[in-house]
Amino acid sequence: MAVHNQPRQRSGFHLRSRNGAFAEPVNDTTTAAGTALAARALAAVRIATGFVFLWAFLDKAFGWHYATGSGKGWIDGGSPTKGFLSGVSAGPLQSFFHHIAGQGWTDWLFMLALLGIGAALVSGIALRVTAVAGTVLMAMMWAAEWPPAQHLSTGAPSKSSNPFVDYHLIYALAMILFALAAAGTTWGLGRLWAQLPIVRSHAWLR
Repeated sequence: MAVHNQPRQRSGFHLRSRNGAFAEPVNDTTTAAGTALAARALAAVRIATGFVFLWAFLDKAFGWHYATGSGKGWIDGGSPTKGFLSGVSAGPLQSFFHHIAGQGWTDWLFMLALLGIGAALVSGIALRVTAVAGTVLMAMMWAAEWPPAQHLSTGAPSKSSNPFVDYHLIYALAMILFALAAAGTTWGLGRLWAQLPIVRSHAWLR
């Protein structure tokens, strides 16, 4: 009785190349390498985003002569919110922002938010809490600038580049993505943070 060798079938998804031959399926090694690369890329974006918030805190706190002039920092008695919020001239919350501009509690909340969000993103810890706090902060800042307005209350053009999607929304979406993807486990302390007893008992702290 003759025995015929049957060709071994290959599983997986095959793509036909230009010459008609089937391309080799993506193997597990390639998939793992792509996943690792994506994790590192997301971690890099996470750290860069955190540095944006940390830099804003440091410049406003110490007046490093970038957005905040020398001698006008928070430690010099300056207010990190008065100039911005008192200048709000568009949107339905103008009077609210003018009222809270420069108040002590407003300055403290704003600066602590910048510091906390920046430190959490750079270190990769508490990303779920950071996503919520960061989204609230970005929503408030979006409302203060009010991109949908074509004109300011003075009648001058607002020069808004987009009525809906601006950098505040992008930052908020990025922070939500970091939390959902557990981006703090790569190039961060997210894995160690998740092992703490209190974090194990309260998953929302991750």
